[in-house]
Amino acid sequence: MRFSALLAACMVMFSWQANAAGFQRQEAPLFPVQPVLSDRHADLVYPSVAGDFLVYNRKDSKGYSVVQTSKHSPRLDGRVIQPQFLGEAIRFGVATQDGAIGYVSSRLGPISAWMKQAQGDGHVAIANMLTFRGALAPHHLKASPDGRFWTFDSTFEKNRYNQLLNEFGQVPHIELYGQDWRIYNSNLYRWKVGYAATKTGQKQKFKKPAQFIFDRKSSQLTMIPNAFDGVVSPDGRKIVFVRENHGNYDLWLQDVNGSDLVQLTSSPYADLEPAWSPDGSRLAFVSNRDRKGDPRGMSIYVLDLKTLNVQRVTNSRHAIDGGPTWKDRSTILFHSTREAAGSTWSIWQVTIR
Repeated sequence: MRFSALLAACMVMFSWQANAAGFQRQEAPLFPVQPVLSDRHADLVYPSVAGDFLVYNRKDSKGYSVVQTSKHSPRLDGRVIQPQFLGEAIRFGVATQDGAIGYVSSRLGPISAWMKQAQGDGHVAIANMLTFRGALAPHHLKASPDGRFWTFDSTFEKNRYNQLLNEFGQVPHIELYGQDWRIYNSNLYRWKVGYAATKTGQKQKFKKPAQFIFDRKSSQLTMIPNAFDGVVSPDGRKIVFVRENHGNYDLWLQDVNGSDLVQLTSSPYADLEPAWSPDGSRLAFVSNRDRKGDPRGMSIYVLDLKTLNVQRVTNSRHAIDGGPTWKDRSTILFHSTREAAGSTWSIWQVTIR
């Protein structure tokens, strides 16, 4: 027997022996996956891409900040939006195609949404009247690529509102830093050893949040009840968002003007964190539909908006994947707990064809 064939046979035998001894077999990747950015001293989450820019969120011993770099040659150093005042946190970084950077800050007391201009040192407030006065606690900030439409969500529940303000600068557990969709679920907003599955019929006590769309051109602020984590399409005509119904989460779509509301997914398990492809024909999202609703069993999926076919694109059994964004028409960036340089969260990419 040739040495290569003997080695292959030994590897197969070891795999089956390890499985029999109680070890889980590694699943072959569905598509090529590779690390993009990792830092043993920091956690990197929720990448955002527009134009030639990549923006991501960073947590290290100094606190929370947002970093902008090139999507073509990503680096750990770049243009940084970092705290300027004692106790300030900077989160929810957003890329726009002209180089402006969106983010949410606690610098004015209640958290508020901002945009760092592409040129100069100016910082522009987003929907300033409501966020400055503390009427809203903006989370999950997103933008259309041209920076015209901005979306964020907020709770109107007083107790949860106050909790979110406290948690903004000190996330209760690092696991939740990369699974921020859990903040509106009373069963999941705190770290536990084990969780109930996210599936239809699961009861939770928090009231539903609301989605907001801010049009910088007209200064119009639109609210969508029972919705969160929305993002406007590349052409600025539609918004996709997450809606909770009887303990489960699905993706919904409607025109920005409020017409043509459509439910896109109806899995008995959770579909979350949607992201538009550059041409607006597909959505990347995260789901635990193949892990029976396990909140830690999140993988990346792609939905074809024409056929509504869903394709799974990552399948690591031992990692949590989340926060997808499209680098180009065939490459999706995401954050993951896959082993990298010792931190919990790092940024990876998967290439689909």
